[in-house]
Amino acid sequence: MARIATREKLFTAAIELIAESGLAATTVDQIAERAGVAKGTVYYNFDSKAALFAALLEYGVDRLATALRDAASGRPPLEALDAVVAAELAFIGEHEPFARLLIAETWRAGGDWQHAARLIRERAIGVVADVLREAVAAGDLRSDLDTGTAASAVFGMVLTVALDWRALQPGRSLDDVQATLLALLRGRLTS
Repeated sequence: MARIATREKLFTAAIELIAESGLAATTVDQIAERAGVAKGTVYYNFDSKAALFAALLEYGVDRLATALRDAASGRPPLEALDAVVAAELAFIGEHEPFARLLIAETWRAGGDWQHAARLIRERAIGVVADVLREAVAAGDLRSDLDTGTAASAVFGMVLTVALDWRALQPGRSLDDVQATLLALLRGRLTS
């Protein structure tokens, strides 16, 4: 349990620092200092800065996927879709530095952007795709809907709007942003 808590402190410190300065400029010393641990603790938990970053990416995407899955659980398909949109928006609002990191890493030149994109698609966007497939099967959405592409579009739309909200319109309420997203989504996908 102590190792999990230490790793979470390291992840939190790394996310904050990378969001502030970028991956290349963030050092293991800075991460250790921000987390309040010795530099050796970082290397005890991760073989390298790259290994820390890879684990951090998986940790964050898994937390996002869990939030989406939990939001959809036990709901009828269209209600589950609304809940997933709300959960993604709320997650990004609460974990803005991770969301910025996720976008930056997915498109970073020289990075393993394909791994990051695949991870997001398989774990987080996959939850949205499952909800869309259930909605199609229930007859709530068009039978010819390309659920894979639609899931990427929904996920990307929410991510982009959430970052726009947090960076450029922080005075808007979560409820207002969510209502706009849901109105747009319902008008575009429902049969």
